[in-house]
Amino acid sequence: MNVGLTILARVVVAFLQALPLEAVAWLGRTFGAVAYVLDGRHRKVAQRNIGESFPEKSAAGVRALARENFQRIGESFACAVKTASFDASGIRAVTEFVGAEKFPKAAAGERPRTVVCAVGHFANFELLGRSALWVPGYQVATTYRGLKQAGLTRVMQELREKSGSLFFERRKDADALKTAMNRPGMMLGLFTDQHAGDRGVRLPFFGRDCSTSVAPGVLALRYGCPLFTVICYRTAPGRWRIEVGDEIPTHANGQPRSTEDMARDMNRAFEAAIRRDPANWFWVHNRWKEGKWRKEMTNESMNQ
Repeated sequence: MNVGLTILARVVVAFLQALPLEAVAWLGRTFGAVAYVLDGRHRKVAQRNIGESFPEKSAAGVRALARENFQRIGESFACAVKTASFDASGIRAVTEFVGAEKFPKAAAGERPRTVVCAVGHFANFELLGRSALWVPGYQVATTYRGLKQAGLTRVMQELREKSGSLFFERRKDADALKTAMNRPGMMLGLFTDQHAGDRGVRLPFFGRDCSTSVAPGVLALRYGCPLFTVICYRTAPGRWRIEVGDEIPTHANGQPRSTEDMARDMNRAFEAAIRRDPANWFWVHNRWKEGKWRKEMTNESMNQ
């Protein structure tokens, strides 16, 4: 079964990469529309999440937004496969990058300070792995969790590694990530817009409490890094705009801020991005699961 899925995945990748980007975007939207009809479980999750986050919307408005969201997700996934094959000029032709000047500048002959970026599942978020095209001197890196199907994980990682980014498996590569973070010039992107399980802290998002990851703040304090949010917006079919948010303070009055406060700032930035273009986010994920909540981390535990 695993071999069959792997072969199918490689066939789909080859098919999408052989088509023009505009055709891939259209095909992805078509797949998304079909999924909206057939995938009742995720359709209900998306409609519930949208309805509770935008109570002013009518039932028809919620359904329309959920349908467009499925189409956007299909478009984004299909286009991510296509753009994985693009060289630097191809990526620049379809992507705008705004806010590069907010990152630390390197002294002559040196690499810049390492930065931590809180990122989310917005539009073609795989393009974030190409950020070094606009901020020379940085090595982009992120973490991931492998799928149960090892073959599918290999296919995905083969696509992603063409970007030149470094990838660290969350359960296996902790030591390698620590080594990398002690080097200058790293740009670590951490996906922090989904339910964080029992390791998260209880914070509001669209007025409702959810489990929120504090990992970006923890690592920013541990390694003395500036902290930012970075969002990918879809501006047209097959066109994107990556925006660097304002720096999130890691210290106040000479003292480290709590990681909970930094995570609250991240949630606010993500919420603002979603309100700007509600169809651009991954509504099919159940961000507001019930669960346990852990206490805020102490400075001592963050330094362990």
